[in-house]
Amino acid sequence: MAQFNRAVASLPGRERIAKHPHGGQVFIHATAEETAGAYGIWETFSAPGTGPSRHMHTRETEVFRVIEGHYRFWCGNEMIEAPVGSVVVLPPNVPHHWRNVSDGMGRMMGFVTPGGFEHFFVELERSGAVTPEAILPIQHRFGLVEIGDGPDP
Repeated sequence: MAQFNRAVASLPGRERIAKHPHGGQVFIHATAEETAGAYGIWETFSAPGTGPSRHMHTRETEVFRVIEGHYRFWCGNEMIEAPVGSVVVLPPNVPHHWRNVSDGMGRMMGFVTPGGFEHFFVELERSGAVTPEAILPIQHRFGLVEIGDGPDP
């Protein structure tokens, strides 16, 4: 992998746009290739009531910062209310998920370390995968374990 020795800039109107499985857009701001594997950074937009199903990352720590809306996170047996300005750090190998619980569009910055998972969203966009059966092999390639919906802890 290349050295991380220059700035990475994601400028308005020139973002790399992808999608996430629950229907919202994702703007990719920095990739593992651009940061020598250190980070992946994206911005996620979520309609009211949407968010990923319960899942677990086996490779990376995720960090989210709420920019717009109000989110609810579940991590293990804990529930966290996350209004604007909140930062939530999710460890690897612990089941988690989140929902936009506000009435309007939600927006968060997402970071992973080490980087690489940001390409999951790019692959969803590239492949056109929309069904759980089509998304599952992509999840496996990125070390994402689908746990599925059930009652929240």
